[in-house]
Amino acid sequence: MNEPTTSPEALDLTLVRDHTVYACVMGSRAFGLATEESDTDRRGVYLAPTPLFWRFEKPPTHVEGPREEEFSWELERFCELALRANPNILECLHSPLVERLTPPGEELLSLREAFLSRRAHTTFTRYAVSQHAKLLVDVRVHGAPRWKHAMHLLRLLLSCRDLLRTGRLTIDATEHRDRLLAVKRGELTWPEVDTWMNRLREESDTALPTTPLPPEPDRARVEEFLLRTRRTSASA
Repeated sequence: MNEPTTSPEALDLTLVRDHTVYACVMGSRAFGLATEESDTDRRGVYLAPTPLFWRFEKPPTHVEGPREEEFSWELERFCELALRANPNILECLHSPLVERLTPPGEELLSLREAFLSRRAHTTFTRYAVSQHAKLLVDVRVHGAPRWKHAMHLLRLLLSCRDLLRTGRLTIDATEHRDRLLAVKRGELTWPEVDTWMNRLREESDTALPTTPLPPEPDRARVEEFLLRTRRTSASA
């Protein structure tokens, strides 16, 4: 007799629906930059039941949906990316708009500082350079950048600079809201915006030698959390 099987699509839905430990809103709404036209970007972390890893076909490391603008990571993949100082992942841990939080999710958030390190300077800067290059292409081809993308790059650069200066990651850009939204509306010239970007990169470089961030993240602490959580899931 054949064992009943579950389609990959059904498994993905089950993982997000029944096993999410942390879910939040990101994007402009979390950054304090939302307008009436802003979408609602949702991000989440699910804990795949440990027995799923005992099969040949492992559970997915990430799932898109089921709602529009929704994306989730499996806990191990999320932690792996956070230890690498992935900007999007680190910011996800600091959203002020939390929609779902279970005990494992609470412990994950308690590890925010364990994920932070001087690696952030490299990863944030590398990401900023790649996005800046895309904006330059737009300027050459179309005469102007995609202003919304320019705004979000400036916000990221502000976040990086302040992280290096203080050792704390803050994604709320309300303090700079008026000027950032002016960028989004195209009310600043590209030279003005480009100058602001270059200044923020220079300020990040200047902050690096004296940053309170540790050289490396606390990998052992994160791994202990992950192993303990997997064991609990296996015996549930």
